[in-house]
Amino acid sequence: MEATDRILQEITAVGRRLEAMDSKISDLAVASASIRADIAGFGETVTDLDRHLMTVEDHVVTLPNQEAELRSLCAKVIDLEDRSRRDNVRVFGIPEHKEGAVIKTFLKHLLLELTGLDFSPPLEFQSAHRIGPLQKATSGKPRPIIACFRHLEQARQILLAAKSQGPYSLEYHKIGMAADFSRITNEKRKAFLALRPQLRNQDVKFGLFEPYSRYWRPPTCLS
Repeated sequence: MEATDRILQEITAVGRRLEAMDSKISDLAVASASIRADIAGFGETVTDLDRHLMTVEDHVVTLPNQEAELRSLCAKVIDLEDRSRRDNVRVFGIPEHKEGAVIKTFLKHLLLELTGLDFSPPLEFQSAHRIGPLQKATSGKPRPIIACFRHLEQARQILLAAKSQGPYSLEYHKIGMAADFSRITNEKRKAFLALRPQLRNQDVKFGLFEPYSRYWRPPTCLS
């Protein structure tokens, strides 16, 4: 009897252990299913990432062409802006309010008097006005006047005269004139003109063409 009871107890214990193992196996199965679901989700994520990566790679491939096209469009816009400003002349140094009520009439008489030129047809402006906000009286620097000539050739003659005859003066005020360019062109001109001393030292011929293109030639001989 004792042996039989002992065997029954061991069988019962084994049964309990088997039940515990079944429970653990069930838990493992649930965990495994969850892991498989996560792996499937990761797979979808990786697929999405691959798709996005391919899209980015396509954009990267086309980016140089887009950049080149953008540069070309920007260059065309700048060129068009500069060409639209060819009729303009900037006049510097005229004291504030000196022009009176009719700035075009004042400017016409002033330019004819300063340059001594005689125009046919008569000198005429489409528009003329000060540039920028009114400065304080203590600043001592008057705003420039920009004049849009009705005839391009007259604007060129005025600029050529100012270059050869200038600087002018008006009641002890220094008067200067310059062509009107876009902001980017002005920056390029300043950068190029800053190199003039170095180019001269290297015996390099250089110049500026309208509206802002640059040229240079190397020296005929190099030591």
